[in-house]
Amino acid sequence: MEELLALLDEGLEYIDHKIVGNEIHIKARSKCKEAKCPYCGKASTGVHSRVTRTLKDLPIQGKKVKIKLGLNKYFCKNPECAWKTFAERFPFFEPKATKTNRLQEEILRVSLTQSSITASRYLKASVADVGKSTICNLLKKGRDQQCG
Repeated sequence: MEELLALLDEGLEYIDHKIVGNEIHIKARSKCKEAKCPYCGKASTGVHSRVTRTLKDLPIQGKKVKIKLGLNKYFCKNPECAWKTFAERFPFFEPKATKTNRLQEEILRVSLTQSSITASRYLKASVADVGKSTICNLLKKGRDQQCG
């Protein structure tokens, strides 16, 4: 499991996992000791607190995957920055997202060939619990990024 987690990002430390019904729950945390403020770019080592994010990811062996990820929140050391604290970021998911980027890409791939209702049924059965409104929002977001 450690190697699979490292495929997402080398900065993650595997804690444990368990299989609960048709899901694999993976616990991990950040190994990073420093992060750059996403607003001003100044590096910080001053940990403010820890937060836990739960992300859905692509299935493993036909089981849906949820990752509970412990992240650090840091103090921004730049007195001119408008943000006093920030949570560290990883490239495999967007800030405040509940799904990994690769899961979002799979949802979009599936939903481009069928209705959102049909895509939702298929995804719920085999990939991740995804409603038709989530599919529509992802399609709209993708279209806005292409046009903008």
